[in-house]
Amino acid sequence: MTDIWEPYAAKAVGAERTVVVGAYEFIVTGAEGGPEDLGTAVPDQDGIVELAFAAAGDGPIRVAWQFPCTDVTALWTPEATGRGWIPAAWTAPKRVSLTRGAPVASLVGVGDVSRCTFAVREAEVLAAAGVHEETGEFRFWVQAEGRLTLRVDFSARHFAHCLADVGRWWQDGREADYPDSARLPAYSTWYSMHQDVTPEKVERQAALGKPLGLEVIIVDDGWMTADRRRGYGHCGDWDPVSLPDTAAHVARVHELGVEYMLWYAIPFVGRESSMWEAFQPYALRVAEDLDTMVVDPRYPIVRAHLVERHARAVEAWGMDGLKIDFVDWFGASADAPQARPGADCATVSEGVERLLAEVFQRIRAAKPTALVEFRQPYVNPALWPYATMIRAVDCPLSPAENRQRTVDVRLAAGTMPVHSDMLLWHAAEPAEQVASHLINVLFSVPQVSVDLAGLGVGQREALAFWLGVFRRYRDVLQLGTLEPSRPDLGYPVVRAYDGTTEIVARYAALPVDGAGTWEELLVANADADPYVRVVGGSGAVRAVVRDCRGAEVWEGMVELGDVVPYVPRGGLLTVSRGGLTA
Repeated sequence: MTDIWEPYAAKAVGAERTVVVGAYEFIVTGAEGGPEDLGTAVPDQDGIVELAFAAAGDGPIRVAWQFPCTDVTALWTPEATGRGWIPAAWTAPKRVSLTRGAPVASLVGVGDVSRCTFAVREAEVLAAAGVHEETGEFRFWVQAEGRLTLRVDFSARHFAHCLADVGRWWQDGREADYPDSARLPAYSTWYSMHQDVTPEKVERQAALGKPLGLEVIIVDDGWMTADRRRGYGHCGDWDPVSLPDTAAHVARVHELGVEYMLWYAIPFVGRESSMWEAFQPYALRVAEDLDTMVVDPRYPIVRAHLVERHARAVEAWGMDGLKIDFVDWFGASADAPQARPGADCATVSEGVERLLAEVFQRIRAAKPTALVEFRQPYVNPALWPYATMIRAVDCPLSPAENRQRTVDVRLAAGTMPVHSDMLLWHAAEPAEQVASHLINVLFSVPQVSVDLAGLGVGQREALAFWLGVFRRYRDVLQLGTLEPSRPDLGYPVVRAYDGTTEIVARYAALPVDGAGTWEELLVANADADPYVRVVGGSGAVRAVVRDCRGAEVWEGMVELGDVVPYVPRGGLLTVSRGGLTA
């Protein structure tokens, strides 16, 4: 009998057995019934298996499988640091929870082909993956409590296509409701102001950002306190100390044609809050270094307070939505104290989901198009119904990291709008690098957080030009077929296409494939090498090169096949068929 697999052997109730579905073999413990009993899908012609099991007793269900580890380059997961090297089978398993991660992984092979992509419908699982040293096999196992619904894709397609199918599988036919403004570039006050928030500063940035194409302003930490020393001791009451006459202030921003979102650290009730003493019995833990407690959403009294304070922003002040931060701090229910009388949820995760659902339903009742931002790492599909956008986790002034994180979240988030971490640059940054910051998040919704009043002419022109590209090609960039290449190298080339338009971003001195049925091909160059080699295809096409500020620097007819136009760093090459103009 196998140990499936030491040193993390299953502790499941029930017999261990092998389930064969088509050409694929799975070892199962702790389950009752089988694929036929539960009506689960057999593999279709593309090599996709779906399995569903219910627990036979009180223990967990575990499913394990293995296959030859050949032509493999990377194990992709949606974690912020999840992409890269191939782990060993003895690597500690990862716990995915409602508030951290998503139950999906893809073993990527040469040519960006998925060797195996798996996903689970249950929100909370324990999973492991790695190479078995003795045999060179790659082993996966996944474990859940009560029920396990598993999809395993052996179809050998581009890994991004397999992940896109996972998103549709998770969605399971449910209609997504994402307001148009969730896909529009936004301004954030965090890096530019930190806690030094005032109505005058907010209105100034909104007025400067609107002509550049920044349609939403997100006011971050600082609005609820006059204390500028950071920390979270003033969270909990959520009174607009730094935004007096809040409704009138919001109305002035709206008069500029800009939507307004407000930040909340939803789990925190700080030491300076009027609720500090009253909520002591409802603390999951106290974060002394942050001067705050993390409250326990299992209690209706806690949820009612938080829902009322969050909803006030939309109902009373006229905000257009909320940035809900630090959801991951609610943490794993395994670390929670035993619930006391008055709790109405068995687990913290259940309380978190109820809380987020109640907040979302309340603000949507007041404003049907209200926006809600979540942030990596809480990207679990079980939370999708309560958000309209997901942002990459903080990575200030790190364009490559922002690129990798936004692409990772795009791959895990289905059709939900994905936002970049706020773009930040030094006042002396050249325009070419400002453009490169924007190109690095080209396949997400950009957020900007610099003092717009302090922009140099070149910086302003680069920002306006690339925000214009985001807006003009939004549907292709955000909703087209996404194909990032080489996750093991941090996605040096990324493309999106819709059958008519193809957009490629180049982050290294690599050739661009120009073959295809496109009518318009755009190549954004974020690399210092200006010689952009376009290979493949045939026929005469019109080419236009623009620099990082959008100024046309070359135009002419070229023959496809092996073209090497000069595209300066931060610039854009547009190639058109059929008389199209750039």
